Amino acid sequence: MKILIVEDNPDMRDLIALRVQLTGYTPLLASHGKEGVEKATAEKPDLILMDMMMPVMDGWEAARTLRASRETKEIPILAVTALFRSEDLKSCLDSGCTAYIVKPFTGLDLQRKIRELLDPKEIPA
Repeated sequence: MKILIVEDNPDMRDLIALRVQLTGYTPLLASHGKEGVEKATAEKPDLILMDMMMPVMDGWEAARTLRASRETKEIPILAVTALFRSEDLKSCLDSGCTAYIVKPFTGLDLQRKIRELLDPKEIPA
C-alpha cells in the first residue's frame, strides 16, 4: 500500500516517510500541494498525509482539488497541521480532509492514525 506525504519541510517529510515505512507502507513524496495533487492523480495512493501550510498550493486548496476529481475523491486525506484551534481543525475537515493530526505528534500517534484510516477494524475499541 502507498501513502503520499505532502510536506514542504524536508526534515519533517523524511521523518514521516520513515514512520510510514516502519508501519509497512510505501511512502511517496511531494513538497507542495500542486505536486501532491499531480502525484495523487498519477499514483492513486491508499492515503494522503497533507501538510496544510505550504507554498505553491496549500493543503486546503489541494484537498478541495482532490475531492473535486473523480480519480482522487475517495482517497482518505489526513491533515498534518500545526494549527490546533477548533476552527482551524474544522476548516481542514471542511476542505475535504478525512481526519487530522496536530504537530508535534509522536511516531506512535501517527502510526495509529494511519491504521485507523487504512484498516479501522484492526484498532481496538
